[in-house]
Amino acid sequence: VGLHSHGFWRPKPLLDTARLILSFNSWHRKNHQDSQALWKNEAVQKYLESLSKEYQQVSHQLSAHSLNDFEQRTLKRRCADLSPVAAAFQEIKEAEREVQELEAMCTELDSRDEKQLLELALEEKESLDKKMNMLCRKLFQLLVPKEKYDTSPVVLEVTAGRTTGGDICQQFTKEMFDMYQSYADYKRWTFDIVNYTPAEIGGLHHAAAHISGENVYRHLKYEGGTHRVQRIPETGLSSRMQRIHTGTMSVIVLPQPEEFDVQVDPKDLRIDTFRAKGAGGQHVNKTDSAVRIVHLPTGLAVECQQERSQQLNKEIALRTLRAKLYQQVLEKQLSQEQSARKLQLGTRAQSERIRTYNFTQDRVTDHRISYDARNIKEILSGKEALDKLINRLLEFAEIEAVTQYLENLQALQGGG
Repeated sequence: VGLHSHGFWRPKPLLDTARLILSFNSWHRKNHQDSQALWKNEAVQKYLESLSKEYQQVSHQLSAHSLNDFEQRTLKRRCADLSPVAAAFQEIKEAEREVQELEAMCTELDSRDEKQLLELALEEKESLDKKMNMLCRKLFQLLVPKEKYDTSPVVLEVTAGRTTGGDICQQFTKEMFDMYQSYADYKRWTFDIVNYTPAEIGGLHHAAAHISGENVYRHLKYEGGTHRVQRIPETGLSSRMQRIHTGTMSVIVLPQPEEFDVQVDPKDLRIDTFRAKGAGGQHVNKTDSAVRIVHLPTGLAVECQQERSQQLNKEIALRTLRAKLYQQVLEKQLSQEQSARKLQLGTRAQSERIRTYNFTQDRVTDHRISYDARNIKEILSGKEALDKLINRLLEFAEIEAVTQYLENLQALQGGG
């Protein structure tokens, strides 16, 4: 916001990060481990102080009687933008004062007679610390603009690795697909299987699902990439020798906005029908209900065998194809960045892994944020443990966006 010579305010976005695409490659910086640590950063404090002062100034300007209708509307919009940020800022300041008072009290309570009181004070401090972190994260969520497709449904695909691990990849791919299906149920989303190609030994070669619900893409957008598994097979020579096998599988998450227009010429499509291979009742392998559509100009291919009706499968496959074509349009718009699909799919090589599931050590490691979680079974159940990991990723994304913005701001100010 800047003050015109006429005395009214012109709007400027809180955090202009429309082109600030988060890069996990820069997440190895260890200067900010959580929201509360970022709050204590001097640059963040100065920036928030300036927003708080601006809110007071804008509120004062609104009381002036000399403003015309345009100036009134401009100030009201800016005031509406700043109000939740200023309120959250003051709320954190108040909680911080409470923490400081408790810390001062704890330093005085060191005698044996006051041991019980000290324990109560420490419990209260722990509670306040949790509150502080929650408030800080809320504040940074207000600062970071919502991504355009955060509320969109998605098409999620899983594919077993081709080069390493053999059967272990296919079994792990099935476990991962089941995990996301359970997570969708945990989040009360709708999970519609579009394609399911099982492996002969009970694993999974490839599967795709359409997932819809509240903020689906926001929660799943960082799941795309190569996932690595390390485990001792249950059968065979390796199981008897206690030899650890390593395998990979890939996850692709494509946003599917509710409203988009991608023209598909029927002449550009090759439509094949075949018998379904997955679980689905007595009709499986008896009718050619499954549909495969190939978009000839791009080579994109999609399959659907979810429904008994060939027509319904065709409609679902066309919807998935249009989502993939739309994704290509989005990638062209962000040509200065690497392709989102390429980043997620990669070459399925172990060196590109985003996460490792080590069964022998009962540990899941997300390499982008150096975060370890114990109890693999809890993660693969697709419930609270997985939700905690995903929210940890989202928090780091918010922190990185704010940090990068402030660094860019400081660089611009220094250059000016």
